Amino acid sequence: MLRILAILFFSFSVFSAQEKRVDMSATAFEHEGKKILAISLENEKKWHTYWKNPGDAGLPVKFDFSVGSAPTKLKELEWQPPKKYIEAGDILTFGYEGTYHFFFELNDSLIPSMSENGLDIHGTWLVCKDICIPGEQRLHLPLDAMGTGKAGSKPAVKLEELRKAYASLPSLSEVPKDLEIFLSKAAKGEKLLLQYTLKNVDLQKFNRDLNLLSPLLTSPLDYKREKLYFDASTNTLYGVLEIDWDGEYEEPPRPLPADGVFKKPLETRFLFWPYADAHPLIIKKTFEQFAVGGQAAFDQFVAGLTPLDQVGSSAESKAEQSILLVLLFAFIGGLILNLMPCVLPVISLKLFGLIVHSNESKKQILKHNLAYTGGILASFWTLAAIVLGLKLSGEQIGWGFQLQSPLFVFIMMAVIFILALNMMGLFEFVTPGGNKLGNVELKKGMSADFVNGVLATILSTPCSAPFLGTALTFAFTTSNFNIFLTLTFVGIGLAFPFILTGMFPKLVSFLPKPGLWMDQLKKLLGLTLLLTFVWLYDILSSQIDYGFFGIYVNAIFVMLFFAFFFRKSISKNLAMNIIFFLIPALLTVSMIKNKGLDPAPSKGAKTSSSHGLQWQPWSEQAMNDLKGQWVFIDFTADWCLTCKVNEKLVLNTEEFSGLVEEKEVKLLLGDWTRRDDNITKFLRKYDIVGVPAYFVQTPEGEIISLGEVVSVGKVRKILERE
Repeated sequence: MLRILAILFFSFSVFSAQEKRVDMSATAFEHEGKKILAISLENEKKWHTYWKNPGDAGLPVKFDFSVGSAPTKLKELEWQPPKKYIEAGDILTFGYEGTYHFFFELNDSLIPSMSENGLDIHGTWLVCKDICIPGEQRLHLPLDAMGTGKAGSKPAVKLEELRKAYASLPSLSEVPKDLEIFLSKAAKGEKLLLQYTLKNVDLQKFNRDLNLLSPLLTSPLDYKREKLYFDASTNTLYGVLEIDWDGEYEEPPRPLPADGVFKKPLETRFLFWPYADAHPLIIKKTFEQFAVGGQAAFDQFVAGLTPLDQVGSSAESKAEQSILLVLLFAFIGGLILNLMPCVLPVISLKLFGLIVHSNESKKQILKHNLAYTGGILASFWTLAAIVLGLKLSGEQIGWGFQLQSPLFVFIMMAVIFILALNMMGLFEFVTPGGNKLGNVELKKGMSADFVNGVLATILSTPCSAPFLGTALTFAFTTSNFNIFLTLTFVGIGLAFPFILTGMFPKLVSFLPKPGLWMDQLKKLLGLTLLLTFVWLYDILSSQIDYGFFGIYVNAIFVMLFFAFFFRKSISKNLAMNIIFFLIPALLTVSMIKNKGLDPAPSKGAKTSSSHGLQWQPWSEQAMNDLKGQWVFIDFTADWCLTCKVNEKLVLNTEEFSGLVEEKEVKLLLGDWTRRDDNITKFLRKYDIVGVPAYFVQTPEGEIISLGEVVSVGKVRKILERE
């Protein structure tokens, strides 16, 4: 309707057509071996013309060419990015003001004819201010034998300006990694929704003169206005474009597919220019299908966000407040990690150290605790550097990714096993300062505290404590600096009890004084380390071909134990000791050489440990195949203790099994124990960087994220909704 009004307005404005509001000139030049034609327009102040997608109303600039009396087609290059205008009556349009340029390629085969006859150019446009005036201009461009020439005195444009404008034209690109685009069915009518997200947004640099995605016209799509919402906690923009499906007006009619699958893939193009100081891009996106549902979940999500047009100069302070909240979550999450089973054995070692050093000066106790804190922070900074390096290389990573490596798990098993033997008194080794690690005589050496901090960090990363999910998502999906900042606060939270006791030693006055009882306690702590070793052993057995290489692993640790036992209780003969320590070393080399620590193929589907639940391996194809049914999806890993707790308390219960049977729910299991980029990418779509993670897929194909906490009541509420 708006386009009809624009055309009527165009017609009523013919009386003003003789008023010249636009000047046109043309320049043919050579650039990097190509013959280029530039047509330059200059509008009178405050008047504008229209882009190839004019918006709610208007007509795009158009050029026709002829050589002699014969019409000629020239290859049109991408148009310069336009500006966004809100005209009288709240009409949104896209167009140009001031001086701007259009570029075409001159075909070498036409140059001789153009040199002889010249090139005739006919430009037409609609130029608007308070009223709209149709305009046109004709130019005759003479060309020399090299295909260069110039016509029109105004605008007077220098060749360097044209070269610069040509170089800045939008270039064709794949969808950038921070941008995700989805197509779904609107809740009402023959309409579609283009939904998209842009992560790591810098609002201070954001180009508000244009859409985040400016669509180029594609039949039979009629795009409406873009709506943008800003999530300050993650610096993410969420956008939606409503689309009218005009296929029903075509001949023959092309109805919107009821099943969401296009008979012919739909190719779309968008101008993407979020920052004025960046190079504009033309993004091509091909849709073979669209989600038949999804508007309700999207509307519910963005209802809690701020529309971008309401985010003003205070956005920076709001973002800072959101960052502070995320850092608070990171600190609390790190603090809670001290209570997680995976890190408790190492915390116990540190508590043992507090007892050992309780008779020392306040200054000395603070040094020990700061060394422990230093080990934690150094480890988290190393982890941040690894994450950053993998992120920049395009790798898909998530929290706990190091335990997806069988080699890393094996190394950690060896370290924990040796420390356990040390705590049980099978051996003592001397630190560079001359102090015995693991002995109650240790009073001055800081290296043991630092090592304990490193171990606490490594063993804590598989645990996804409450509050930590939000902070880690923020770290992994925002700026590189925030990766370091967030992980630093997680580390401070993990170390905080010992920072506090280092500054105020009397807080641990309830602990008994050092004595002979500590030797028995030390052996008990060695047992907790062995339990950690068993946990890592279980992880490794699920990652490698354990049927064949399990004998290697068992033999290595049996011989390692015997080597330490032989040295302690049988003989300290150097040659014999070298032989017995060489055996597990050679077995390890042989296992690695024979690829024993390479990840084994996935085990596929599993049956739940109780109540006979049947789980199918997760894949996006499996999700598509199960559309039309309710689907529950569990992303888990063998090294994830929180996942195991959730399985025990929720997923392996009669109540959950009964709900699955009652509602005929299909079950998909995403096993992230081994590295799986497909799982990582899927989780990233929903701003999740680790496991556990739970989802429900509705029969309509809508995906509902349950986050990292699951309950039977939460799942039932979704399954029984209207």
